[in-house]
Amino acid sequence: MPGIFITFEGIDGSGKSTLISLLSRMLDDRGTDHLVTREPGGTTLGRKLRAVLLNPQAAGLADMVELLLYEADRAQHIREIIRPALERDRIVLCDRFSDATIAYQGFGRGLPMDRVRAIDSQVRDGLLPDLTVLLDLPVEAGLNRTRNRNLGKKNARESRMDDEAASFHEKVRRGYLEIAASEPGRFLVLNGLRQPEELARAVMDELEARFKDAL
Repeated sequence: MPGIFITFEGIDGSGKSTLISLLSRMLDDRGTDHLVTREPGGTTLGRKLRAVLLNPQAAGLADMVELLLYEADRAQHIREIIRPALERDRIVLCDRFSDATIAYQGFGRGLPMDRVRAIDSQVRDGLLPDLTVLLDLPVEAGLNRTRNRNLGKKNARESRMDDEAASFHEKVRRGYLEIAASEPGRFLVLNGLRQPEELARAVMDELEARFKDAL
């Protein structure tokens, strides 16, 4: 498929959104056509699912239901947003994708990994990122960031994952690192404690090395 699919992963508070925003500006400065999107919430349906999945009032959501809702969001996202953009030869910057499901619902929730991967594989239908940027940082640092972020009333409505115990986020972080170690050619792992501008420059250097003709 034409186009370039770049995903951004990390525990809550890792700085993905800030990094994507900086990269988007850098691509704008180059005149490079690109799309910024996210999971959950990249489509009209996805925004409704996001309101359920991240709402702290949905704390009792069954783990398998959570998995299926995330995958429903992804299925619509791929069909409506991601594939059409790639087919138009655009660069897609996506905040979370399948690795988040493996890390959170597989490693974090402890759902059977073969089942999680099988469902996700069916939904992706062969689509994989060309590059995945993983922002890694200690769990406590990430949680401190999310606590500060959630002080605002609006963001507090999206704190269900943030409110999980530190032990849950440790499992997620460990899962991310295991996934990255198993696919080193696809991942760029960066220290999430670095300054956002440094991280953006590091990612842009990687893009120039891998996809120079497309930039």
